[in-house]
Amino acid sequence: MSEQTTAKGAKPERDPVTGLLRGEDGKDRCWWHGGLDDYMHYHDTEWGWPVEDDRRLFEKICLEGFQSGLSWLTILRKREAFRAAFANFEFDKVAAFTEDDVERCLADAGIVRHRKKIESTINNAGRALELHKEFGSLAAYFWSFEPAPENRPPKIDFATARTLGKTAESTALSMDLKKRGWSFVGPTTVYAFMQSMGMVNDHLEGCCCREPVEDARNAFARPVPR
Repeated sequence: MSEQTTAKGAKPERDPVTGLLRGEDGKDRCWWHGGLDDYMHYHDTEWGWPVEDDRRLFEKICLEGFQSGLSWLTILRKREAFRAAFANFEFDKVAAFTEDDVERCLADAGIVRHRKKIESTINNAGRALELHKEFGSLAAYFWSFEPAPENRPPKIDFATARTLGKTAESTALSMDLKKRGWSFVGPTTVYAFMQSMGMVNDHLEGCCCREPVEDARNAFARPVPR
């Protein structure tokens, strides 16, 4: 990576070739966190690390739906408000929400007040209960769509990363979810979900998180349907 010298407090610059951005700690990271502390923390500690917890999986796919037309940073900064509004995304509780809860959420300035997305989250909670009953866990279902290694790009460099928006696997998962009655789960939304929950490792080559995330994925015991 080329040298980057950034004054304290100034916005760091992305290397135009590698797509990496060097932090004040001297570490190179994917460019998209923009040097923002909360976004960098998300990049380092959450994005791409494999997740098995059903509550977190349900939360993330719902928040990806809310992100549609917005930036993930907007959603990330509202995440605690979303958790408060939607019973910490415990889908058995969300599935029991009523029209009163819809109106409550619509009055909540801390979240994205979009009726269809709010109603979608409640609907999807019911569908999540059905998946849990059928597969034993949401994790077993979602991880069954993990791409095979031979279907992944040989390298995740900057040029490749900019082409990743949806894949055959995210399209297949999107179609299956829609058949099961889920909404706001288009293939691009689903691919972002797969990236963040570690079903793929799209940290750039040279990013300080790429190898640790890959090690975690290699050690991860994939959940299987019961």
